[in-house]
Amino acid sequence: MTPPSLLFVPLLFLLLIGGCFARPFYPLPSKLADSDRQPLQTTRPYNIAHRGASGEIPEETVAAFMRAIEEGADFLETDILSTKDGVLISFHDVTLDNTTNIANHTEFANRNRTYEVLGVNVTGFFVVDFTLKELKSLRVKQRLTFRDQQYNGEFSIITFEEYISVALDATRVVGIYPEIKNPVFINQHVKWADGKRFEDKFVDTLKKYGYKGSYMSEDWLKQPVFIQCSAPTSLLHISNQTDMPKIFLIDDVNVTTQDTKQSYSEITSDKYLKFIRNYVVGIGPWKDTIVPVENNYLMTATDLVARAHAHDLQVHPYTYRNENMYLHFNFHQDPYAEYDYWINKIGVDGLFTDFTGSFHKFLEWTYPISKNESSASEPLH
Repeated sequence: MTPPSLLFVPLLFLLLIGGCFARPFYPLPSKLADSDRQPLQTTRPYNIAHRGASGEIPEETVAAFMRAIEEGADFLETDILSTKDGVLISFHDVTLDNTTNIANHTEFANRNRTYEVLGVNVTGFFVVDFTLKELKSLRVKQRLTFRDQQYNGEFSIITFEEYISVALDATRVVGIYPEIKNPVFINQHVKWADGKRFEDKFVDTLKKYGYKGSYMSEDWLKQPVFIQCSAPTSLLHISNQTDMPKIFLIDDVNVTTQDTKQSYSEITSDKYLKFIRNYVVGIGPWKDTIVPVENNYLMTATDLVARAHAHDLQVHPYTYRNENMYLHFNFHQDPYAEYDYWINKIGVDGLFTDFTGSFHKFLEWTYPISKNESSASEPLH
């Protein structure tokens, strides 16, 4: 019979090994098998985190995306631009002035430029004039001064690949929703040695990380993605490269597209919706395009959503924010009343929000998912 003291030795050895490696005896999130990850919920409108949880944390940062996942986001939305040396980054503005501390970096003072962007002369520090290494030396800040400023200076600009990694490392299936941002401008100022253009590099990156498949296919459900863009020619170009679902972004009806110079009034016609449905699965309209606003009151809704649905197109409007200055008087300063109006009266299929947690709570109250169902609706804690 083995003495009790000797039985204790193997256990002690295992504890010491565990302590030395400082690693738990369970897999890291990115190492989990697909079968172990909670699937994307597809039974209610999509909760699309606009630039991450940007109402709380500076936009398009790892922290903002991780907070959105924790709060129950179905998709992480971001904008994709390119650096001077051709690296795709997760960043909204073509200039660095409003959301970084570029003004504090005197070594870059001579980089101030004036370029034409979407038909308007813009002056500032442009991302296309900086290498990735230089951009990584900057720190981001909250865009809106009335929002929480405590995280200013803590986070760096991230690459497209780093953004993808955040979604893939989640313990449940979280979709991505990247935008090909300002493709006309980027293709004018950034040239790749292999002769490819911005859109090609964008699609190549998605394929590199395993994104593929048409909407609701088995491949898509494993790694959900919507590709969004406001330039029709870019959408047509990438349609020849991938069947991943695409969303056509739509601005105010008086604005023209950056490439074809068509008004969005034409873009929202039945004739154009019939044409574009061959290339996209939905549209992403500015919400005031769906329901006009006058003196901060909603007017009579247009029939855009009904017509889009008639063409078998989803509708994902933007952008929903909790602050009183963004809530029309009809909602009496209640963001949940706004969500109710757009989901249950207008009938949209998902929406972009700066406050993922609020929209998640609304969906849980109004579209509860059975605990027996597989769902990504549970926020992670």
